[in-house]
Amino acid sequence: MNRPKPFSMIREFHLADWFTLGNAFCGVGALFAVMSYLQSGEVQHLFYACALIPAALVFDVLDGRIARWRQQSSAMGRELDSLADIISFGVAPAVIAYGCGMQGLYDRIILVFFVACGVSRLARFNITAEKLSEGGDKVKYFEGTPIPTSLALVLVLWVAAAQGALGDQLWLGELKLAGFTLHPLVLMFAVSGSLMVSRIRIPKL
Repeated sequence: MNRPKPFSMIREFHLADWFTLGNAFCGVGALFAVMSYLQSGEVQHLFYACALIPAALVFDVLDGRIARWRQQSSAMGRELDSLADIISFGVAPAVIAYGCGMQGLYDRIILVFFVACGVSRLARFNITAEKLSEGGDKVKYFEGTPIPTSLALVLVLWVAAAQGALGDQLWLGELKLAGFTLHPLVLMFAVSGSLMVSRIRIPKL
C-alpha cells in the first residue's frame, strides 16, 4: 500500500494557491493588528489592519489571473479562495469595525449578520459557479455584490480613524434601545450584507 508522502497536500498546491494563501495571511494579520490596537490603544495598528485589506484584494485578484494564465484551476483552489475571502473581506472588516468602537449588543448582532451573509454569498457562488458560467470556463455575472466590496467599508473606517472618530467619537454617535447600544454607522454593514445575499446580477469584468 502506497502511503501519502509527507506534506503531499502542500506539494499539490498550484502557484495561484500560494497567492490565495497570501490573501488569507493578510486577513489574519489584520485581525492581529486590531487586537494590538485594543491592547495598546495605539491607532497605527488600526491603520495597519485597514491597509492589509486592500493588500488581500491584490492577492485575490492575482490568484484568479494566475490560475487562468497557467490554466491550473481546481475545486480545492476554489474552496481555498472562498475561505481566504471570508477571513479578509468578512471577518476582518467586522473586527476592524468592533475595534473602531462598534461594540454594543446591536452592533455585534449586525456585524455577525454581515459575516453570515458573506459566508452564505460565497457558498451560493461555489455551488452555482458552473451554472453561472453557462458551460464556459468563466462566470458571466455575480448574484449579489461580491464580498471584496467590503473594502469600501474598511475605507470608511480608515478615514474615521484618521480623523480620530473612534470609540465615543464615532461618527453618528450612538443610540440606546432597550438599554443596549447601537452605533448607527454599523448599519452600513447591514446594507452591505443584505446586498451580498440579494439576487442582484452584477456582470463580472
